[in-house]
Amino acid sequence: MRQAGIGIGVAAATALLCAAAPAPQATAVAIAQAAPRAVIKIAPLIRVPSARLSATPVGGYTPAQIRAAYFARPLLYHGVNGKGTTIAIVDSFGSPTIRHDLAVFDKTFKLASPVLQIIHPAGPIPKFRASDQAMSQWAGETTLDVEWAHVMAPAAKILLVETPTSENEGTSGFPQIVKAEEYVIAHHLADVISQSFGATEETFPRGTLRPLRGAYLAAARPRNDITVLGASGDAGATDYQTNMSLYYTYPVTSWPASDPLVTAVGGLDLTLNAKGQRTQPDQVWNDGGQSPWAGGGGRSIMFPRPAFQNRVASVVGRYRGVPDISMSASCGHAVDLYESFDGTGWEEVCGTSEATPLFAGIIALADQVAGRSLGPVNSYLYEMAASHDPGITDITHGNNTVQFQQNGKNYTVHGWDAVPGYDLSSGLGTIVAKRFVPELVALAKAAGR
Repeated sequence: MRQAGIGIGVAAATALLCAAAPAPQATAVAIAQAAPRAVIKIAPLIRVPSARLSATPVGGYTPAQIRAAYFARPLLYHGVNGKGTTIAIVDSFGSPTIRHDLAVFDKTFKLASPVLQIIHPAGPIPKFRASDQAMSQWAGETTLDVEWAHVMAPAAKILLVETPTSENEGTSGFPQIVKAEEYVIAHHLADVISQSFGATEETFPRGTLRPLRGAYLAAARPRNDITVLGASGDAGATDYQTNMSLYYTYPVTSWPASDPLVTAVGGLDLTLNAKGQRTQPDQVWNDGGQSPWAGGGGRSIMFPRPAFQNRVASVVGRYRGVPDISMSASCGHAVDLYESFDGTGWEEVCGTSEATPLFAGIIALADQVAGRSLGPVNSYLYEMAASHDPGITDITHGNNTVQFQQNGKNYTVHGWDAVPGYDLSSGLGTIVAKRFVPELVALAKAAGR
C-alpha cells in the first residue's frame, strides 16, 4: 500500500500539505463520516515484565539513575528543569488514579510535584473498569507517560489529554486523538506532544491515514512550533496485525512514529550501576525469546524519504526511516512505576512508551533554555549527528531482529544491526542531555526558529 507523499524538507512539506489539508476543526468529524468501515487498533506501547505488585519499588531503574545515565543532573542543578514549559501527554481513557499515583511516585523519589492538568477535548471519558483489558493497559500507559516525563523535566507542567475511545468501527480512536491534539494546538496549550501509541501502517485502509495528519501539520506551522514525538514500537522489525494477537511475518513500521513531522523514539537497553553509570555500552533493546519484545524500527511504506534523511539515503532508501533517536526501554532493565488503578503498588515497566516521555522531558528542557517551543526538531537532530556534535552518542551494539511462534510455526523477521552512523534499529543514537540541550537550542536559533 504505497501512496504519494512528501520527499522534501519539513518546512516545505508543511506548507505544501497544509494548503490541501481540511480545517483542523472539521478534520476528525470528516474522517469519522468518510472513512471505510475497518478496524484500526491503537496499541499502547508499554510492556510489563511481571504483573506482580509490590509495596515498595521492585528494583527497576530509579529517576536518579536515569537522570545520571543521560547526564541531565548538571542541567537540573543549574535550574534547567522545564519551568515555564508544558508537556502534553495523549492517551486513550487515561487513569482514574493518576493524581494519587504521581504523588506517591514523587514522594518516594523526593521529586517536586508538578502542575498536572487533565482535559477531555474529544468527549467525556467512560467510567473506568479494571476488568476491561484495554482500559487497564491504557491506565498503565498513562501512568508511565506522566511519571517518567516528569522525571526528566520536574518543573514542566503536565497536560494529560485523555480521549474516550481506543477501538471502534471505522478509523478507531485516531479521529478522537486528532480532535484532542488539534484542540491543544489551537489553544497553544503545550510545547511538546508525547505519543506512546501506534498502529502498523499496513492496517490502515487506503486513503485513511493521510487525513489523520491534521494535528501534525498544525503543530509544525510556524505560529505553533510544537514538537511532536512518537514511540517507534515494541516488536522490533515487526508489529501487530489488526487483530492485535498476530504479528506480521515481514518487516513493518508503525504510524505516527513513521510520520516525517513526528520524531520517532526508539528503544535501548542500558546497563547501569546504582549511581546510574554505564557498566556496558548501550545496545538496541531486544529481549529475545519467543516474544518479539524489541525496539521498533524500519522503513515506511507510506512516506517517501524526507529531506532531513537525505544524508542517510544509503540506509533508508527512498522511504522514511525510523527511529530518529533512542532512549531507555528495555524490559531486562526496566524502570519503577507506582499505580493503584488495578490493585496498589509498584511494578517494573518498559517499552518505547518509556523512551518517548523521557525524550519529551529533554525537549521541554531545551524549550525552557530557548524561551519558546522549538517545533519540529528532526532536521536539527540529523544536522547534529552529521556534525558529530557530542550531544548525540552513536549506538553500535545490538539489533532489532525478532523471533516468535505463531499458528504453530516459528518465524524470524530480520531487522537491522546497530552500526556506526544512522541505522534502522537505533536511529542516530542517544543523547547526552547536558550537551544535547544547548546544541539543539543553538541550531534552532541559528535557523531563526
